[in-house]
Amino acid sequence: MARTRFVGDTGLTARMTAVLFLLGGLFVGLIAILIAVLPLQWAPFIAVIGLGLVWFQWYNSDTVAMKAMRAREVSPQEAPELHEMIGRLCALADMPKPRVGIADTDLPNAFATGRSPKRSVVVVTTGILRRLDAEELEAVLAHELSHVAHRDVLVMTVASSAGIIAAMLTRGAQYGAIFGGGRRDNNNGAPVWLIVLVISLVTYAISFLLLRLLSRYRELSADRAAAYLTMKPHALASALQKITGEINRIPDRDLRASQAMNAFFIAPAVRGVSLRTLTSTHPSLEQRLEQLARIQAELNRPA
Repeated sequence: MARTRFVGDTGLTARMTAVLFLLGGLFVGLIAILIAVLPLQWAPFIAVIGLGLVWFQWYNSDTVAMKAMRAREVSPQEAPELHEMIGRLCALADMPKPRVGIADTDLPNAFATGRSPKRSVVVVTTGILRRLDAEELEAVLAHELSHVAHRDVLVMTVASSAGIIAAMLTRGAQYGAIFGGGRRDNNNGAPVWLIVLVISLVTYAISFLLLRLLSRYRELSADRAAAYLTMKPHALASALQKITGEINRIPDRDLRASQAMNAFFIAPAVRGVSLRTLTSTHPSLEQRLEQLARIQAELNRPA
């Protein structure tokens, strides 16, 4: 975790380390098995593609996320109040000020991304700017800045590489497009595409569950950090309630268009489903509000 005034979280650090270690081993195992079952001349291509995807995810995480949301970077002249608010929070947290972006969509949301605190961007939507008051927006921005300070957004981006590769291999194996339905010479004629399909599905399933578990914890951690930095947990609680309520009014078409970014949003672009499931990217709203209520009670307690 970067050295800032955001409250530290050893639990988050331990989880990020464990996820990176496990997914790193899973990634290496996936590549090794592919090299073993595919023709030897494919080995360099598999290694280069795998490492290339991880590098691309790391280096271009901010650009890819902004393009996915059709967001644009804004200058202090274009959005003076937003820049001033983020600058004040960064000074309070003793951290570098990230770039600032705005996505022109009615979906009320915000996210942060970037490979380092110096190469990060905090993006808000026009929908959230219209719906939240200044105190609520400040709490949301503090939440997103804590992701940058904790570096968990970078871990989420890099860790997703194994799942992305597995998903690509699964699709290719399903159609036999990559492997041509070939058969192994030393495995009683077992189809190569079937072997690749099985290991890809296992890899994807494990990476999917690990990332969901990390994602839910990091959201609770960011809520805590924002609440203690601003000393206004009630403002974040109010913002989360407003955002969740307004998302329920957004057309399904617009929600589906943004769901690829759910793991990075402050609130997922979903409605009408339970957030208590194993596949959810976020803890339930009830869990988040309960935690913020406990922090509010602690801050109100006489010293």
